[in-house]
Amino acid sequence: MDYFLIPLVVMSAPVLIILIVLRYSYQRTQARYDTLLQLADKGVDLTPELLREPGVAYSERRRALVLMGGGLGLIAMFLTLPGQLDNGLGISRLWGIGLLPLMTGLGYLASWWLNRRGDTRG
Repeated sequence: MDYFLIPLVVMSAPVLIILIVLRYSYQRTQARYDTLLQLADKGVDLTPELLREPGVAYSERRRALVLMGGGLGLIAMFLTLPGQLDNGLGISRLWGIGLLPLMTGLGYLASWWLNRRGDTRG
């Protein structure tokens, strides 16, 4: 019984986090629409800026730093974990899994740098 509880909690945590974020986003959007409806009922002229959805600032640099940090964290985790796999090899040999987010983050960082460089020239 105990063997199933820990993996269940670990696997359900990301799903719960996503559901919480989606619910918060839905409630925020609903509150915005309610406010706009109240303003329209009072006869206030709604400008196009109010009717547009608020955009999320897209930042390749932020995304790059998060991915690079996650990749380095995975590498450090696997290098420091004790234990062995079924075939007798150490878990520390799995450190390469962290290279995927690390290299993806480096790609985003390069893209951000090249786009920034292009904006200052033109």
